[in-house]
Amino acid sequence: MRKRISLLAACGLVALGLAAAPAHAADPVFTLAGPAETGLRPHPGQGAEPQKTSVEFRLVNDSAAAFDRESTFTIDLAPLKGVADVALGEHQGSDCALTAATVTCKRPALWRGETTVVDLDLSAAKGSTVGATAALTLTGTAQGATFRPVTTTVRVGGPDLVMERARLTTEQKPGDKQALSVVFANEGTQSVHGVVLEIRTTHGIGLVEQYDNCSYSEDPVQDQPWNAGWSTVQCLLEGEYLAGAVYGLDGSLTLKAAPHAFIDSLTYAVYASGHQPKTEKTRKPAGGRMLTTQARAAKPGARSVDLDPWNNLQEFDFRTRNSADLVAGPLSLGGKVGDTVKADLGFRNNGPAWVAYLRSGESVARTDFVVPPGARVTKVPVGCRGVNADGSTREQSLGAPRYFCSTGHVVGEKEKVGYPFELKIEEAVTDAAGSVSVGQWTPQGTRGQEWDPNHSNDKAQVVINGRTGPTPTATVTATPTATVSASPSASASTAAATPTASSSGTGQGGDLASTGSSVGPLALGGAVLLVAAGGGLVLAFRRRNGSHA
Repeated sequence: MRKRISLLAACGLVALGLAAAPAHAADPVFTLAGPAETGLRPHPGQGAEPQKTSVEFRLVNDSAAAFDRESTFTIDLAPLKGVADVALGEHQGSDCALTAATVTCKRPALWRGETTVVDLDLSAAKGSTVGATAALTLTGTAQGATFRPVTTTVRVGGPDLVMERARLTTEQKPGDKQALSVVFANEGTQSVHGVVLEIRTTHGIGLVEQYDNCSYSEDPVQDQPWNAGWSTVQCLLEGEYLAGAVYGLDGSLTLKAAPHAFIDSLTYAVYASGHQPKTEKTRKPAGGRMLTTQARAAKPGARSVDLDPWNNLQEFDFRTRNSADLVAGPLSLGGKVGDTVKADLGFRNNGPAWVAYLRSGESVARTDFVVPPGARVTKVPVGCRGVNADGSTREQSLGAPRYFCSTGHVVGEKEKVGYPFELKIEEAVTDAAGSVSVGQWTPQGTRGQEWDPNHSNDKAQVVINGRTGPTPTATVTATPTATVSASPSASASTAAATPTASSSGTGQGGDLASTGSSVGPLALGGAVLLVAAGGGLVLAFRRRNGSHA
């Protein structure tokens, strides 16, 4: 009887153990990636070194966590015999070894995201024939994981579209026009069936003509702040483009500098149809004009065949004789001791030029806010940091006597850049005056930008409980709905609700850059009174829409 009870108890424990044991999660599946096809320049013959082409294989880990077991990756080189020679590239993402038969790489762990597994240098083998192909396949193995292999087709020879550099004037003034001459060649060994001409210009440069076989798109600031201000034109040029032939456009393309042009860029390239970069939000005109091409005589001394995808693109940077007037916005605040008031301060670009540092990505301007006496900052917007009174670094951001705020790398013409602070009035000080300044970054604060023609409006007052206040002034009634009475002025004009700030990069001097378009419009010039937030106190303003680059 005792044995029977013990057996039943043991069976019960086993059952409980089985019920409590968690189910094993499915093994992760990783994707290996690489180019679908790679072309090699034909071997130049005896006594000459063939040109190398780099091929990168990558690992894509889209799982929620890193994989902490060792993985092995292998490439069988047998299919390349007589077609291509292989060497390891300089920069490897794994511990790789190369033999005559294989490439083997090991990784102790697989981090999240996309990383390089192996980088190979390929060149056409001596004696290889133009048109010869071979499959290069990367596989992976690891305990508890599955890998999707990737195969790249290696081909000796192929098309090679090469864009000729146009003769353009890079120093200009608003309204200037100049013709863009597009001439390209196929310097490869195979023809191309259809090409796409892509022209990209920044906000201050545009194309005068439009064609029905072209699509047009723009990259808005708010959607892609790192790519803001670019417009893209892609034209499908049908036909067969023969190896060794040179082609030009049968139709004009004219570049024109806009009234707001300043620091601008142009790129233009030609791609085999189907291999052009993707674009979104395109529009197509319907004016009845088509852009076509015609063959031209080949020029002596043309580039050697290199099957290089980078030589089908040319680029120019333009500088237009123009200026941008940055104007700091005066602000008048009201409230009693203990109140918290909202202060949306910053500046406006009165143009006429937009300003964009697309190459460097550096901040266009810094705003320097000196806090009025008797007030303490209780909320700091994104893009701003607290400093000491002399501009030196400070650990605690709240309650600082001074703040540095930086824009992103693009500020559009007529754009307003605002930073929404909150301040608590801790002491009653009549005519408590701080300031807001805008300009170029310096270790101590700001100085006027070289391209700003008027530095007299780079600085403005920020006053709390002013008896007269900065011009223009404002008053608020005690009724439940706030109203504003403003005195007119020559600089009057815009105000807006408190915006939401967002960061877009790191500005100079450690500031977190914030684009004007993302931090929102700023109340400038017009009658503005910002009073305590909460406790029945309201924000009174007059609204007018602003524009963005």
